[in-house]
Amino acid sequence: MKRRDLLKYISVAPLGAGLTVSGLPALAAPDKTPAGKDYIKELGLRSFINAAGTYTAMTASLMYPEVMEAINAVSKSYVMLDEVQDKVGERIAQICKAEAATVTAGCWSAMVLGMAGVLTGTDPKKIAQLPRLDGMKSEVLVQKTHNSGYVHALTNTGVRIVEIETLDELDARINDQTALLWFLNAHANLGKISHEQWVAAGKKRAIPTMIDIAADVPPVENLWRFNEMGFDLVCISGGKALRGPQSAGILMGRKDLIKAARLSAPPRGGTIGRGMKVNKEEVVGMLAALEKYTSIDHAKEWKSWMDQVNFIATTVQKRAGVTTELVIPPLANHTPTLQIQWAPTRLRIKPAELQLALRNGSPSIEVLSNEKGISLTVFMLREGEYKIVANHILKELNNVV
Repeated sequence: MKRRDLLKYISVAPLGAGLTVSGLPALAAPDKTPAGKDYIKELGLRSFINAAGTYTAMTASLMYPEVMEAINAVSKSYVMLDEVQDKVGERIAQICKAEAATVTAGCWSAMVLGMAGVLTGTDPKKIAQLPRLDGMKSEVLVQKTHNSGYVHALTNTGVRIVEIETLDELDARINDQTALLWFLNAHANLGKISHEQWVAAGKKRAIPTMIDIAADVPPVENLWRFNEMGFDLVCISGGKALRGPQSAGILMGRKDLIKAARLSAPPRGGTIGRGMKVNKEEVVGMLAALEKYTSIDHAKEWKSWMDQVNFIATTVQKRAGVTTELVIPPLANHTPTLQIQWAPTRLRIKPAELQLALRNGSPSIEVLSNEKGISLTVFMLREGEYKIVANHILKELNNVV
């Protein structure tokens, strides 16, 4: 569940008293009197307060009301799938300052389709034969520290991953089989080659560059930063902080490569991407999410998160022996996160035991645990839930002998 190793990047900041949070674009509280069937209750599903973050296993984020309105409105009409992708892609490209864009079945799908477009161009024969690479390039260069499980999205097309570490190695390893230079933004500070150097190397040798920024908003500027930097393809998840459909994502970048990528995507059949279908509701819902997200006062939102984290920290520190630490990852999952720790000699409870107690409580609360304690984030909480989280953690800590 640790998609981007959330707690790898720890910085300490002072924690003050909690403040009242109001007037913010918070997630709406669940409707207590739903007009339709309550499937959560009917199916016997456990719902919970999400203080962990935007993890796929936890169904990531809750869509904005505006997204659901767009989905419901579009569901009542027939449209041609390619036409809606055309129109929505134009709008997304304008917002994200890209030449072109298309909605995909998540960030993984964006990488698969983007890689396919790089390999095949618009050649129908090559499109039909993937992942067999006869007559096509077959290698993708990746920094060793960026070579994570997500490269499997690329190898779905048949390519082989080649690790390098330095600029000299990169330059020496490029050959006539090099199809793409792939960059993992979440590991940017772990590698020896910067974003700018990576892009420059691709431009110098006329090799496309792709960057995975799956969970890398906020900040909102990342939506266009890498397009402006010169990456040829940018891939992002739609259902995390953007709060669009969980099964949607965006592929954006060079117009010729987006055009080629779409030829491997539905509604076309006989292609590597045929199973990566995105319905019209998700396509328009992704646009609605992007429009909503970019309209938010992000400075005000950040302050509200800090206020909520501070309130939780102040509350749990009422238990003797408990300390807190503010964690703000500089890259992926860039949101205020609270690390809660305690001296084992003062509180005889293991982090995993506290995590389980919160999960089994009423209401159920999800947090993360590690060797030192538990951690939580507030940016997926619904209005007022930060107080519930604070009080329940304190209650469980007070129950420890």
